Amino acid sequence: MKNSNNAQPLINTKPPVRAIDRMTDNLPQEGLSGRQIIYDEDGKPCRSCNTLLDFQYVTGKISNGLKNLSSNETLANTAASTNTPSDLVPGSRTYRKIDPPDVGQLGRSSWTLLHSVAANYPAKPTDQQKGEMKQFLNIFSHIYPCNWCAKDFEKYIRENAPRVGSREELGRWMCEAHNKVNVKLRKPKFDCDFWEKRWKDGWDE
Repeated sequence: MKNSNNAQPLINTKPPVRAIDRMTDNLPQEGLSGRQIIYDEDGKPCRSCNTLLDFQYVTGKISNGLKNLSSNETLANTAASTNTPSDLVPGSRTYRKIDPPDVGQLGRSSWTLLHSVAANYPAKPTDQQKGEMKQFLNIFSHIYPCNWCAKDFEKYIRENAPRVGSREELGRWMCEAHNKVNVKLRKPKFDCDFWEKRWKDGWDE
């Protein structure tokens, strides 16, 4: 019988140090909101994973005065300057009475989500990720709250299959789909050459 004292544990209980952890060791780990700062695979703060306040803080774009305020003070000051008692949900000091979204608000919020999903799609997706993206877009076109909008998007997907081969392909496909709607609404088209700056990297990089 083998000496049990020499037995090795079946599971390594110490988590491996990831490359991303080493890259961000000397960067802020907590934002002014009190939330953990999320970094992407390149060690850059993730725009869509952090609050605007935290993103501005970690990139050094926030004013020195605001840095000295706690998250609660910042939120309280903002709420106090914009809310009156009649605007607030009964019993709340911060939540305003906001009506359900109309078609315009719904559209803007939905496009923000879709473009952000595309911007964070892998540059080299696996077959599983490609399938999941196609499935997501198909389901999204079926459950979208605006019935006629949903049918339009469903038709667009049938006639223009989502290009899910890479982040660049999907980002441009999403931009083209959005421009199709812009034309119907008599809005100007967005130059899809700038989709990555608009939805992923920002204009100052």
